[in-house]
Amino acid sequence: MNGSDLLADAFGRVRDEVRDAVAGLSGLTLGVRVDGSANSIAWLIWHLTRVQDDHIAEVAALDQVWTAQGFADRFGLELDTASIGYGHTSAQVDAVQVDDPDLLVAYHEAVHDQTVAYLATLTESDFDRIVDRRWEPPVTLGVRLISVVADDLQHVGQAALLRGVLERRGA
Repeated sequence: MNGSDLLADAFGRVRDEVRDAVAGLSGLTLGVRVDGSANSIAWLIWHLTRVQDDHIAEVAALDQVWTAQGFADRFGLELDTASIGYGHTSAQVDAVQVDDPDLLVAYHEAVHDQTVAYLATLTESDFDRIVDRRWEPPVTLGVRLISVVADDLQHVGQAALLRGVLERRGA
């Protein structure tokens, strides 16, 4: 197994957890903020998918799925189309309202497909390519991809925890 295969497996695990985190939930449940200011399940899944979409598109020199495949229009959020959720205010988190869990899954699936297709083009030497010189040391492609997986796993775990809390509350 090579690095591309390992990363494809990791992103596949994220995809599976995204499906499980939102399956069968109502729009109301997706939007609950358990203490009035915590991130909602909808925001967490949207955000992790936006980050993956943004970061993969950048390193692969591809268009983001969000705009290229019309998901920005389908979601109809009152946010800038470039927004990925980083640094969102409470009002911006509130703006991420999704009535249908299938829309979150469809967007994530499309991003996953683009991610895996890109990974299949990589050779082992590609992982050492510098993709971001704003950091010291500069960020390589391999480090950027692992960072996206780590971020995705953290947020999908948070969404799963919230789902459990809400289910125990009878939501």
